[in-house]
Amino acid sequence: MSQSFSISKEELISVLRGLGIAVVGAALTYLTAWVTNTSFGMYTPLIVALWSVIANFVRKFVPNTTATPTQ
Repeated sequence: MSQSFSISKEELISVLRGLGIAVVGAALTYLTAWVTNTSFGMYTPLIVALWSVIANFVRKFVPNTTATPTQ
């Protein structure tokens, strides 16, 4: 734990990782609303399906914060 008004490198990395996850989540939310409400003509179902796969991949990939076991 850091002393008052100081932050360790590990805590800073943790805060930045959390910021990154929040930004990616907000971007996915915005883009998902945009993709599902935009008409791409006859390609709309294909693009919406592809976007669902991309969003699911990012959702599973980004929060992978598991620590590696120490030996």
